Amino acid sequence: MSSASTVPASPPRPSGSNPVLSAVPDVAREPSTRLLVGLLLAAALLPRLLLMPFNENFYGDAVARMELAERWLRDPHLITSYGDGAYQFGPLHLYLVAFALELVPDKALAGRLVSLFFGVLAVVPLFSLTRRVFGWRSGVWAGLAFSVWGMHLQMSTTAASESLSLFLMLSVFALIARGLDENRLGPLFGAAVVLNLACATRYDAWLFIPLLAVALFLWGDDRIAGATRAVSFGLLCLPFPLLWMQGNELAHGDPFYPIRAVEQFHSDWVRDGIARVGAWRYRLENLGFWPGVALLTLSPGVALLGMVGMKRMWKAQPEVRWLVLSAVVPTAYFTFRAAVLMDFQPLGRFTVTEVALLLPFVVPGFEACVGQSGAGVRRAVAGLCAVLAVAVPLALGLYTFRADGGLHDSLRPVSPTSTNPVPVMQVARFLKDEVAAKGGAAILDEDPSYLDLQLAFFSALPDERLARVRWATFRKHLREAQPEYLVRFENGALMKDPGAKLEGRTLTLDDVAYEELDGFSAPLHVYRRR
Repeated sequence: MSSASTVPASPPRPSGSNPVLSAVPDVAREPSTRLLVGLLLAAALLPRLLLMPFNENFYGDAVARMELAERWLRDPHLITSYGDGAYQFGPLHLYLVAFALELVPDKALAGRLVSLFFGVLAVVPLFSLTRRVFGWRSGVWAGLAFSVWGMHLQMSTTAASESLSLFLMLSVFALIARGLDENRLGPLFGAAVVLNLACATRYDAWLFIPLLAVALFLWGDDRIAGATRAVSFGLLCLPFPLLWMQGNELAHGDPFYPIRAVEQFHSDWVRDGIARVGAWRYRLENLGFWPGVALLTLSPGVALLGMVGMKRMWKAQPEVRWLVLSAVVPTAYFTFRAAVLMDFQPLGRFTVTEVALLLPFVVPGFEACVGQSGAGVRRAVAGLCAVLAVAVPLALGLYTFRADGGLHDSLRPVSPTSTNPVPVMQVARFLKDEVAAKGGAAILDEDPSYLDLQLAFFSALPDERLARVRWATFRKHLREAQPEYLVRFENGALMKDPGAKLEGRTLTLDDVAYEELDGFSAPLHVYRRR
């Protein structure tokens, strides 16, 4: 590297040679890095492949993302704003899903393959990051824990954006670790480029631009070198955010229009949450949300070791404080908003980056807990944590699989298994087999919980054979498609239509009578035209 790309800071250390603690010698000869990475990729792939036949697109707006990608594919163009085809989502994920749809026309599979690819590949930057700061053994154990991380198993097998986003963020952290370790600006420039891609995927990545710039400024003792790193990195992070803000300013008069749309969703969720459990319980639940998700999805053993490791390394290895801050600061920020300001509703998928950053600290945490203990104690603790790392997600996945109501619904968003409500899939299969396959058409009610989106997606009915109450063109599709079947949701929008009237088992819409069919479960009702 030329001298122009080298920052005058601390002397560089050999790659991957950082000691965790004097109590954690990493003196054994390191196996082939290619071999280790290959084994970790296989370990990550296997459980995800096992879940692929069973998991369904449900959480993370997976179905909405698929539909937007499909629309974009009909009219490919550069998305420049909220109203240009991305809505509240980042455009990069939509492009990749559209590309997958070109290769795999099956809508139910294409987006999931994108997540599977990046979900498995994420173990590579995780191993690289952990190996560089704590050694190769720590990297291997971090990768193995990642391979059975319950929440990520779901996100790797459904068409949401978290799998892609986490791969990009772990790549950012791995490149920053390399740049600091080797005392070079080149990897930091690469990290900034990748962070642009992360910002084009999810808005929570935007927070890391100022956070990492400040962390780079504070790293080491040379403030001039720190300023060089911070300013260079920060400026290179700005192209996508600035272009995206300009596009939204021109289209909507507000550079932060998509973020304000997301904030409105959170406002509604907060209001519903407070109405459901009360203000003080709502605050308490949100106060413990991030550590709770870590304990539940990584398993108590892995999560606690990661937390202990973070605390220990903050004091013992100051050069990794930037990585600790990358997990702690966003957690504190969103927790403050959720528990104190009450203007933010945390969801499991919002915790992914911060929870993932516990994994590099698992071995340091293990050594901090049992470093001076005998071999028997060390084996017992390691064995218990390993068993829990597999057993907890397995139990959670089985508990939530195709089970509805109560605690099942609360835990399903962070479970390894993702399945739609059983009544929805029952109707979807009926529409697919009895309506779509026979060239028929159907009317779909609008559900306040957006289950009509799921139903339309899995029904396999094309838009021209659907009349959806959600659409502004509902009456136009109703006239053109002449649907033989109608699906009504309890508390749906259809019965607010002045042309709809329900009398017993007969629903009349615009003077056309539909008779209810047996064999379906609430909250769905299926009707056939007389």
